[in-house]
Amino acid sequence: QVQLVESGGGLVQAGGSLRLSCAASGRTFSSFHMGWLRQAPGKEREFVAAVTWSGSFTNYAESVKGRFTISRDNAKNMVYLQMNSLKPEDTGVYYCAAKSTYNDFYSQTYNYWGQGTQVTVSS
Repeated sequence: QVQLVESGGGLVQAGGSLRLSCAASGRTFSSFHMGWLRQAPGKEREFVAAVTWSGSFTNYAESVKGRFTISRDNAKNMVYLQMNSLKPEDTGVYYCAAKSTYNDFYSQTYNYWGQGTQVTVSS
């Protein structure tokens, strides 16, 4: 089991930046690939970004490439999502998620979820 708690969401104007943080506790953090997913009002949850257990490889949705950066600090049990050049369509609840390294890094299936943090981008 791993527990995840997100923070850092808020209201920002288009073109602005936010940094989301996710604190993990429980099982060994480096046993998990980590991801960020989001859900906009009235839409299904979608993949945003992921990072391997070591931090060596990352994957991004096309819609955020070049604007968002995912990173992790295994010594602190933290994963981050730096979001720059935010757009109104980035608005949604952002979830931190974890999956065992036994699972395919590129799959969209995650085993553990945080409660989410709201990001609102105004135009």
